Amino acid sequence: MQKEIPNIYIEQECFFCGSNNPVGLKLRFYLDEEAGEVSTEYKASRLFVGLGNILHGGIQAGLFDEIMGWTAHNILKEMGVTTELTMQFLSPAYVDTTLRVSCHIISRDGPKAHMEARIETLEGTLCSKATGIYHMLPQEKFNKIIFDQH
Repeated sequence: MQKEIPNIYIEQECFFCGSNNPVGLKLRFYLDEEAGEVSTEYKASRLFVGLGNILHGGIQAGLFDEIMGWTAHNILKEMGVTTELTMQFLSPAYVDTTLRVSCHIISRDGPKAHMEARIETLEGTLCSKATGIYHMLPQEKFNKIIFDQH
């Protein structure tokens, strides 16, 4: 059973999940504890078209990075940062189409969380998939890296 994950950073300007970014996606995320999966849905906007009528690959990469961060935080209950992201584009993700983005943890090796994510149409066509490694950090170190000004 899915339940919406409260966004603890909702007032931030994050392009993907923040409410204060006028061009942001304002994604909402859901946790399925039984499946061990975090997901979101995104209607691919014409603003982010790549070639032809296809959602730009950079936006797909960002969706993968974002879902992995939400997965790490809500399943492992820790904060982390991306250290590796590998993607495969399998079928076009067309703009003006609602896409489902999902992620689960594959394994944990010390501070490294290995994840797998998918972008697919609501009809089940797999558009792209990714594996990633997140380096998990103590909350204090995460806050220093993310929120301290340099």
